[in-house]
Amino acid sequence: MEAQNQIGCLVETKAAGKRTRLARRILKERYLWLMALPGILYLLIYKYVPMLGVVIAFQKYVPSKGFLQSDWVGLDHFRRIFESPDVGRYFMNTIIISFYQIVFAFTIPIVIAIMINEIASPLIKRFIQTALYLPHFLSWVVVGGIFYLLFKSDGSINTMLASWGLDPINILSNKDTFRGMLVLQVIWKESGWGTIIYLAALTGIDPELYEAAKIDGAGRIRQIWHITLPGIKSTIVMLFILRLGSVLDVGFEQVYLMLNSSVSQVGEVLETYVYRVGVVNGNFSFTTAVGLLKGVVGMVLIVSANTLARRIGEKGIY
Repeated sequence: MEAQNQIGCLVETKAAGKRTRLARRILKERYLWLMALPGILYLLIYKYVPMLGVVIAFQKYVPSKGFLQSDWVGLDHFRRIFESPDVGRYFMNTIIISFYQIVFAFTIPIVIAIMINEIASPLIKRFIQTALYLPHFLSWVVVGGIFYLLFKSDGSINTMLASWGLDPINILSNKDTFRGMLVLQVIWKESGWGTIIYLAALTGIDPELYEAAKIDGAGRIRQIWHITLPGIKSTIVMLFILRLGSVLDVGFEQVYLMLNSSVSQVGEVLETYVYRVGVVNGNFSFTTAVGLLKGVVGMVLIVSANTLARRIGEKGIY
């Protein structure tokens, strides 16, 4: 009995010591915690507290009753997701568009960053970086308006084609070109952001490696392949893992602004479907179930990709 009491006292003493050290550390870093407080409150209020609302995915939610008094329906909404042919089509549209974005919008910034890194003039480098980065600050409303003015039937592109005696193109309402247009918008708007990240990673490569490669007779292509790409490989892997987490998120604003009845078969994605069914029609429970399923898929992809990256010797995100 005495031994048990001694063990209990020892555990309590260690716990008290940990609490004391934590309190001292917080007190020592109090100004840093004060600066971080707005961000912490933002995450708690707008990110974590709303997670309590996922319970309505398992209810027949009625706003007047609230989620405490609404009837529970279990997994009925999830069964409806897998049984609905419409949801399956929207899921495939989302996957296809996201795949195109990964293939093109994810890889192009890598190529651009390597090309800019090869430019000798710092002035030209800064100019190109600024020009590429500026579209990142434009909202999707502005980007959609620009593309509409360029590619509408009497827009700048078709007017120019007509002056050359060529047939007009209509990518805004053409099923074959709509997805490509969405990817083109993402490339134009977001390539600058990705390029800056990779350029920052390129600065960490030791210049002496390039000098040694030159002495050994390696050309530019070999230097890029054997020095540059391995030097930014960890950054590429990390960003790729994070991108997989949003594979079912192709951007609601962008798709919603460009979507029309002519291309709905290939352009309607899960996010626009959730908006139409949940916000417009008021079916909050079903759309919450769709959103929860998207989150679970994203989490599984991130964990799987991170585990695979660590097994092959790369640094993951955790």
